[in-house]
Amino acid sequence: MAGVCLLLWGVKLLRLGVTRGFGAGLRNMLAHSTNNRVKALFSGIGMTTLLQSSTATVLIVAAFAGQGMIGTAAGLAVILGADIGTTLVAQLLAFDMSMLTPLFMVVGFILFSMQHNGRLKNIGRIFVGLSLMLLALAWIRETAEPLKSSEVLPLILAPLEADPFFAVLLAALLTWIAHSSLAIVLLLMSFVVSGALPIMLGLYMVLGANLGGTIPPILATLKDHPDALRISISNLIVRVCGVIPFFFLLPIIEPYVAVMSTDTSREVVNFHTLFNVVLALTFLPFTGVVVSLAKKIVPDRIERDNPKKARYLDKKDLDTPSVALASATRETLRMADLVQQMLEDTIEILRTNDMKLLEKVRDEDDTIDSIYGEVKDYMAKLSQEFMDPSDADRYVQILTFATNLEHAGDVIDRNLMPLALKKIKKQTHFSDDGFEDIKHIHDLVMESVQLAQSIFVSGDIEMAKQLLKDKQDIREAEIKGMASHIERLGEGNPETVATNSLHLDIVRDYRRINTYMCTVAYPLLEESGELRQSRLKVRD
Repeated sequence: MAGVCLLLWGVKLLRLGVTRGFGAGLRNMLAHSTNNRVKALFSGIGMTTLLQSSTATVLIVAAFAGQGMIGTAAGLAVILGADIGTTLVAQLLAFDMSMLTPLFMVVGFILFSMQHNGRLKNIGRIFVGLSLMLLALAWIRETAEPLKSSEVLPLILAPLEADPFFAVLLAALLTWIAHSSLAIVLLLMSFVVSGALPIMLGLYMVLGANLGGTIPPILATLKDHPDALRISISNLIVRVCGVIPFFFLLPIIEPYVAVMSTDTSREVVNFHTLFNVVLALTFLPFTGVVVSLAKKIVPDRIERDNPKKARYLDKKDLDTPSVALASATRETLRMADLVQQMLEDTIEILRTNDMKLLEKVRDEDDTIDSIYGEVKDYMAKLSQEFMDPSDADRYVQILTFATNLEHAGDVIDRNLMPLALKKIKKQTHFSDDGFEDIKHIHDLVMESVQLAQSIFVSGDIEMAKQLLKDKQDIREAEIKGMASHIERLGEGNPETVATNSLHLDIVRDYRRINTYMCTVAYPLLEESGELRQSRLKVRD
């Protein structure tokens, strides 16, 4: 049992290193190789060979399908390749590579220790995981050796040999629990090599391992978009359609598999490979048919979009920081769009005294608060320990910008809207010149919001300089508008007198919003050496 736990831990550690070190690149490769089924098949093989897990590949493909980034049929082609990919890894590990275990462990530890975070650390994690897997396999073979002479083991295995159907179900259950068909196939191989498990029973249980590997993705995508769940269901349909004929034909197939190699360990992995290659070649031309059947099993759901819920945050991305940060960026930009809409509505409320529009703005702020809460929770689950320096910087940028957007929304909701409500209740109106001054400030702030979004995405230094220059323009526009306002007061303009305090407070709040937007520029300019430490003059 300890050997099995060590094997599972090694698989998980290796997968963790690959997803956190190279996850974004793997996803980009997958996204750009699904325009035809053959390329999709080979991309699935490559991705799973690196990830060591067809389950991880299925979940990534399902997430892509749920977001409309790839078609369901193309996604199934990737999964057919992913299942072949796991067999290639099993083929490699079937060789006796125990001599490499110390080397992999030493290299892995050195690389892991060289960086606090970053790609080298993850490469080190990959080597350590691989060494643990090799160590576990050797340990399992050694500890299983005495089972050949056990008097109890035949009593346990006899019912399984007499009822291969139950053996398939048992292997499927073990694979579901382990969340790794690769680990179970390697375990079966070790038992067969040690003589503790008869070869025919081992092959039946390989079928069960292939079937059990479909369960975790189905459970993980049950509440996802129908297209995501259809990917997992399509995988189950293919597995079931393959297991049934192989189950009944196994006594006929086994002698041919045995001819392929005299080594019993290779017979197990060769059968595992044969099964998945046959399934891929059989079903690749008919992925559309399988998907159509999956659509009948999983019909479209009538989903009401809840604007107060995050749309782009996927917990499955948390193992890949770069991908998770990209999702958080999209959600933060959605917050920025809402702030921009609130500002547009605000100037209209100040112009028309529209009470319904005021309620809409307050509802939009509730939406921003809700999204911000989800972004914060999502980012809190994303550990900075596994990020490289650029990802760590991006982590801080996203949280800072999201926080400032939430503050900007609060200024509109808690400051500007009460002022607008006061104006509505008193049925007052700004003078034409006074409203033009406010609208001019408003337009400048709107431009700063749009520019801040561009800077947040691109990190452009010239745009950052422009944003701070615009901040100075807003300050000058405020001073000029204030002088005009005081002049109108001196002339005794009745509308100016009636809205005096409103006018001053509204301009002040617009400037506060602009200040929040400008914070996105400071880290970029400070890093590039474009900022002075203080605006104060240095006296000799």
